[in-house]
Amino acid sequence: MKTSDATILMVPGYTNSPDDHWQSRWQRKLSTAERIKQDDWHKPVVEEWVASFLTSLRLTHKPVIIVAHSLGCQVVAQGAMQFDDLLKQKVRGAFLVAPPDVENENIKPKHLMTFGPYPRDPLPFPSIVVASNNDPFCSVAIADDMAASWGSMFIDAGEQGHINHKSGHGPWPEGLMVFSKFISKIKV
Repeated sequence: MKTSDATILMVPGYTNSPDDHWQSRWQRKLSTAERIKQDDWHKPVVEEWVASFLTSLRLTHKPVIIVAHSLGCQVVAQGAMQFDDLLKQKVRGAFLVAPPDVENENIKPKHLMTFGPYPRDPLPFPSIVVASNNDPFCSVAIADDMAASWGSMFIDAGEQGHINHKSGHGPWPEGLMVFSKFISKIKV
């Protein structure tokens, strides 16, 4: 599959992805990329965020490849548990980066725990989880467990922090190469 064959749906996490974040940069580069909208990026409510995600999926007219970061990964996992047959056919894959441990009672801000526990059922589409072994929001062991639960391929990105603009991942060309290889294997 080529990016032009699909809607690339960006699902940012808590506070959205600023202009210098890799997710925003990729969105500007990929002509078929769209970003979901949330009413309040600073006070996430799981039911509202998942509903926005599902609505965004239903409004697309092409097959969908999801690109999620941080809390957006939990939105995708929670939303996938509610997929009907149409959405199961529409979503062809997901690239999930730096999922947070929403079961960790020390996570900050505390309201991120409302997104837990994370689903333990396999996702109904192919997926990759990319995680860092020094992410302050999730241990690599927990991220690996999420990937195993979801049936996702797991990639340990090494010491990359939260894989965001604050950890030096502006354009993140290495991630784009992995994403490109992932979608090239998805059938139209």
